[in-house]
Amino acid sequence: MSTASHCSHSYPAGVLIASANADLRKRLARRLFDAQWLVDEALGGADALGKLELKRCRLLLLDCKLPDLNADDVIGIVESQFPGTDVVMLDPATGMPQIPPELRDSAPYTMLGPWATPVGQPISLVQEERPPVCEDPRLPGMMGDSEAMQTLYRHATLVARRNTAVLITGETGSGKELVAQAIHALSARAHAPFITVNCAAIPETLLEAELFGHTRGAFTGAVQSRTGKVQAADGGTLFLDEIGEITPAIQAKLLRFLENGEVQRLGTAETTRIDARVIAATNASLPERVARREFRDDLYYRLSVFPVVIPPLRQRGEDILTLARHFLREFAGHSLRLSDDAAALLLRHAWPGNVRELRHVVERACILAEDSGILLPEHFSLG
Repeated sequence: MSTASHCSHSYPAGVLIASANADLRKRLARRLFDAQWLVDEALGGADALGKLELKRCRLLLLDCKLPDLNADDVIGIVESQFPGTDVVMLDPATGMPQIPPELRDSAPYTMLGPWATPVGQPISLVQEERPPVCEDPRLPGMMGDSEAMQTLYRHATLVARRNTAVLITGETGSGKELVAQAIHALSARAHAPFITVNCAAIPETLLEAELFGHTRGAFTGAVQSRTGKVQAADGGTLFLDEIGEITPAIQAKLLRFLENGEVQRLGTAETTRIDARVIAATNASLPERVARREFRDDLYYRLSVFPVVIPPLRQRGEDILTLARHFLREFAGHSLRLSDDAAALLLRHAWPGNVRELRHVVERACILAEDSGILLPEHFSLG
């Protein structure tokens, strides 16, 4: 199967190889390097889509057996969101690109021409019994190979294809906004705005105007009309962080928008229809707030059509060192390494501040270590 479509867009002569099979990627990359192509690799469908968001490529060589997404779904997303990227499927028996005959004599497929008939031994596409552990995130901007995170990646990837409302729950610092951004990046709305509203950071008296907009003179200080965040997210995604903090009056307005897609600016009776997907997040227990009648039950059920739970870092200890080393490279490149004693210290800590706390701790340690070349336990300040 192949869905390559000749396109006149001018992108770099780059190829992205998407497969969970490391041997397949290595052997294809070697041939492409020899042909002077720019090559990047992805370990699955979500990883490939995330890399296309960061840097477009001319060709996507796609394994039909992806560990996370259906290959046909990836093709559909690429065709709709990255029209300058052609998709070429890899033969399931040989690993060779399946180029349609009508395109083999046109650029850039002539460079892949020698692969039309396999040379040498076929590349086995049989996956290892144990999935490969890797440092690349399964979702754009995310990292971790624990079972809990694999479940999170799978759920987020599945719901990204739809317009379903999503409620993300997790402790402070666990990465709720990163999950929301990943869902948006993998959705058909990725080209449209991703608008964030921190409901706990905006005073109650201003939050309604911030969300729904206002006309000039609607309230004291409204010297000019303003478009609200809901309308700014039209066509894209509206991320409502700390949704549990909104007042009953705003809850009612938000419920109306979720039910019929209409918003009404303060100071006018006119309504505007808006097409925005809503992703909400909270570190509070909304069912408990519903029981105390602090949060509308009908709004809760509207928001929690597809709940996504982010596990705290203390419950996925196998990810601690992966994340720590990632932050170490971010802040110090390869000039510092983590000592065994420091690694043991990090594994023993409970991380009440989750990934955010770990990032700050590593950043401070890198500053204290200076040019010592190694991070020791005394460089870490753990409460």
